[in-house]
Amino acid sequence: MTTDTTDAPPLGRYLASTDKNTRDKAIKNLATFLSDTENEIPKAEMAKLWKGIFYCFWMSDKPLVQQALASELAELMLIITTTSSSLAFLNGFWETLFREWNGIDRLRMDKYYMLVRRFVNASFRLLLRNDWEQKICEEYNNILTRQGGPLCPNDTKVPTSLAYHLSDIYLEELDKVLESIPSASSSTPKVPLLLLLTPFITLYARTPSTPILKYLHATLMEPLLAVFTSPDAEDETPRSRKRPRLESNTTQPIYPHVISDWCRESSAHRVKNQLLRKIFEVASEPQTRDSNRRKMYAIWEKVKDEDEDEDNKDT
Repeated sequence: MTTDTTDAPPLGRYLASTDKNTRDKAIKNLATFLSDTENEIPKAEMAKLWKGIFYCFWMSDKPLVQQALASELAELMLIITTTSSSLAFLNGFWETLFREWNGIDRLRMDKYYMLVRRFVNASFRLLLRNDWEQKICEEYNNILTRQGGPLCPNDTKVPTSLAYHLSDIYLEELDKVLESIPSASSSTPKVPLLLLLTPFITLYARTPSTPILKYLHATLMEPLLAVFTSPDAEDETPRSRKRPRLESNTTQPIYPHVISDWCRESSAHRVKNQLLRKIFEVASEPQTRDSNRRKMYAIWEKVKDEDEDEDNKDT
């Protein structure tokens, strides 16, 4: 007898229990349920399930417990054996987090930032498991950018702090995933980095928020272009490069494994031009805000002018 695919485990109240043992048991039962390929959770049931998971994490109150639970929750996405169901689970995570974000108090915010980091990492591992297939990467992008997603460019309700956090950790977590892979060979699919960056470039183009625009420029656009316009840009693994953080005196290493993978089959100069072309293309789209378009064209012109200056020095 096959399992009824509309059935979902009635775990919500157990996940949100004040008793830790009850919550732990509910998580284990949920993992068993999700690993059964015959079980598919309808959207309404997924929303109920994620509300329970959200408050399960809310109840965790010790750092080591929080870290372990955050990892365990993110791993749930990877024990699901069908990619479509994994993406549906991920979509439930983002919809719930988006809905509940403004209700998270100051004392709990850091642990939810950690949970976001774990899910971003697990998301990249899911894409890696599928050899970075374009259609699946596009579905992932759609989860981030659709209405109710954390990088939706047209939704003024998107929490600014959530967009900031994603900008900070996105390439960092991708770099960790790439670091875990054995040395790349010709049979290892390249990461479609421009495709994965598209949600941020689109947000940069369409956001009405000046603070978000400035933050994306400082944490993504400028650092990525800088590594390819530096004198050692042809070094495929620029481990010593540093990237700036907005309103901070600290520096952070640029992502060596991301850059190395991106430059695996192309020169740094060509990769930089690919990124510039993408920025120019998105800037030219009719949905791009005029003020944002001017900033994107300015980026393109600035780098092109720098290239011309370098060419003139060489002649």
